[in-house]
Amino acid sequence: MTARVFLNGQWLAPKDANVSVMDRGFLFGDGVYEVIPVYSRRPFRLEQHLARLQQSLDGIQLVNPHGMAEWIAIISQLAQEAEWEDQSIYVQVTRGPMAVRNHAFPKEIRPTVVVLAEPMLTPPAGQREQGIAAVSAADIRWLRCDLKTTSLLANCLLRQMAVAAGCVETVLFRDGFLTEGSASSIFVVKDGVLLAPIKNHLMLPGITYDMALELAAQHGLPHEVRDITEAETRGADELWMCSSTKEVLPIVTLDGRKVGAGGTPGPVFAQMYAWYQEFKATVMRGG
Repeated sequence: MTARVFLNGQWLAPKDANVSVMDRGFLFGDGVYEVIPVYSRRPFRLEQHLARLQQSLDGIQLVNPHGMAEWIAIISQLAQEAEWEDQSIYVQVTRGPMAVRNHAFPKEIRPTVVVLAEPMLTPPAGQREQGIAAVSAADIRWLRCDLKTTSLLANCLLRQMAVAAGCVETVLFRDGFLTEGSASSIFVVKDGVLLAPIKNHLMLPGITYDMALELAAQHGLPHEVRDITEAETRGADELWMCSSTKEVLPIVTLDGRKVGAGGTPGPVFAQMYAWYQEFKATVMRGG
């Protein structure tokens, strides 16, 4: 049986979960969201995801409608009752409905809270073994990419560029520097050193980004967190994308040109992927 949807304090069948057309999330994209990976019914780093949700809520001046314990209870219940062992749990909070369409915040805020589960679909083995293709584009998004807001039209347009070109992701550059992908974090490998862009307002503070750097530190892989130029990105020995649902994937062509010498997944990626899968089996799934 398909998992129920949590909507404003009620557990409903998906067909019965309806939101007002006057909801600010629908009209303005005035809301935030989180995506929480669940392995063997265990939400991964739930408190870190909820902390990022709080950061996003603070950034748009919206009071959190639930405390940490309440969020954990809601998400844990859904993780247990959903039909899939591995899931992707989506959480969305908007500023709620208003009587008359108006850009200014309503005097009375009634947030709309939605929590739902979908099956976790990890990338096919072929993408990992052969690598994926990506295109690049100027980063046209707004200047608060560190907030995980529902206003994702720019991301959608950028991702569609990749789809239209038969690629998996769009790598973004702003003012000559790497930011991230349209729906992922991007890593560069050069001369055996893993390079990661600095967390700032121009990129989402990714949970999988943190995990990759933690694994690099744990296993002694040289790494640097710093500004990465577009030229360095295009001249990389290896290029990766990572996210909660995509895990870690090697990018082997960028704008139709091979990444590195061979245009195939590199040895540093192979190490990271092995470490990631070991961590997934022993920690994310709880051993």
